[in-house]
Order: sequence, then structure tokens, then C-alpha cells
Amino acid sequence: MRIVVTGGLGFIGSSFVDLCVSKGLEVLVVDKMTYASNEDWLPMNTELLISDICDVTAEDLGEYEYLVNFAAESHVDNSIKDGKPFVKTNIEGTYNLLELARKNPKLEKFVQISTDEVYGDLDMLNIDASFEQNFLYPSSYYSATKAAADMLVYSCGHTFGLPYVITRTCNNFGIRQHEEKFIPTIMKSIKEDKPIPVYGDGKQIREWIWVEDNVKEILKLMLYKEGTYNIGSGDTLQNIDIVAHMAFLLGKAPKYEFVEDRKGHDRRYTLDTDFEKPKITKTLFQYLKEQL
Repeated sequence: MRIVVTGGLGFIGSSFVDLCVSKGLEVLVVDKMTYASNEDWLPMNTELLISDICDVTAEDLGEYEYLVNFAAESHVDNSIKDGKPFVKTNIEGTYNLLELARKNPKLEKFVQISTDEVYGDLDMLNIDASFEQNFLYPSSYYSATKAAADMLVYSCGHTFGLPYVITRTCNNFGIRQHEEKFIPTIMKSIKEDKPIPVYGDGKQIREWIWVEDNVKEILKLMLYKEGTYNIGSGDTLQNIDIVAHMAFLLGKAPKYEFVEDRKGHDRRYTLDTDFEKPKITKTLFQYLKEQL
């Protein structure tokens, strides 16, 4: 079995590659090598193709049974500053991969890695949790381009019979996460006794899953399921409570710096996982206790 993993040197993608290699699966990693990629995370004896998913060809990929697309522009703040790279990578790149995959006679499944952000702000929608069947109300160029990619995958499956899985996961945490993300940023600020930037009142609610639990669920869905699946943990926390807990673990008083809220900032994400419950082995607070 040969698996193509795009974005396989990023935070979540590299963890998925590690899992596949540990199970003896042959992997081709395709990565553009952006600021969030790290070639040191490539497992020994694993193929690497440095390429943009918009430009990759059938000849580049060779023969494979599964294509798993982690490649994405993913930082909401960056999408507010300039949405064009998000349209190019998240929409055009996904389209190119779908065209390659549907013409591959050996394809077993196409796996699209999506996000809970495609559902939109649950407080605004006045619903308790997002189900896979919910309409999508993305609030940023990031989430809108991910929602568009999901629709491309669905339409390719409907029109051409492409076997697919779409996974919509909540916020991930883990040791390889880029320093620009929420958890590493807050951790660094507290350790260095610097003011902690908090958007608005800090009471935005997010659901958190350990990256290792997430990728195990993705692999299971890739092998045994088809359709769209939420991957959540039930571990929902306010941002400001996470900051306070990290400061407590370090024995420090948090120095909040309340800054202007992000434009279009969603208040709450929560996923319903009754359709397919992942196995959760570590919570965010357990992880923070280990790291701090």
C-alpha cells in the first residue's frame, strides 16, 4: 500500500506520516516547504517531493492507493491580511489533487483534511454543536476556502464516483505546532514574563484534541469509512481559562494584554461526534502539565 500525503512536513501532517510509517506503510510526502514545514520531521527512508500541490503532476506522484491532503494555508489572521494564497492553495490546489486522484485507476480513497471552522460561529447560529449534516457558514477567507475545498471533494465524489473521506477536526495541540499558533504563543509569553495577547474578552470557546489522537482517527477513517466525519474530543475551553491554567502551572500571575478582537472572530466551536467517536487519550490540560 502506498500513500501520498500532501503537507506531510507540517504539524499535523508529519504526525500522520509518522503513524503510517510506524505501521509499515509506504509514504510519499509532498510538501511546498513553507515556513511551517520542517524537513527534520521526515522519517528515515521516506520519499519527499518538494512541490506546490497546485503544480504537482501524475508523473510526480507515481502509483498510489490513497491520497491524504493536509496541505493548506491555515492561519486565520494571515487570511484577513491577504486571502489570495488561501484561494490558490486551499481551492485550486485541492482541485488539482482531485483531478489527479479521480484519474488514478488504483485509487482506493481521497482524504480531505478540513476544519470545524467551516460550520461557523455556533453562538451566532444559536445551536449547541455542529453535526456533519449542518449547513456551512464560514466566517473568514481561511474557513471559506476550506469549505469550498470540501464542496469540491463532495462534488467529485457525486459526479465521478471518487471514494472520499472528509475529516473536520477541532483545534489540535502537540509538540510540533508552529510558534505563531495560540498555545505556543501563550506558553512562550508566560515563560518570558511578557504580556499575553488576548483577543477581545478572551471568552471565545474552542474544542481541543491531541494531534496523536487526531491522526489515529484519520487513519482509521481512511481505511474503513467513506463520507464526512467530525473529529472532536469534547474538551471545550475558553481561551482565557487556558491562559490562566498555563500561568498557574508555571507559578506565575498572568499578564493579560487585551487587544482588539479579530475581525469576524467566531465566538464558539463545538463538534458533535456521535457519528464516529474518536478515542481520546490526552486532554489539553494533561498535555500542558507535561510540557510546563
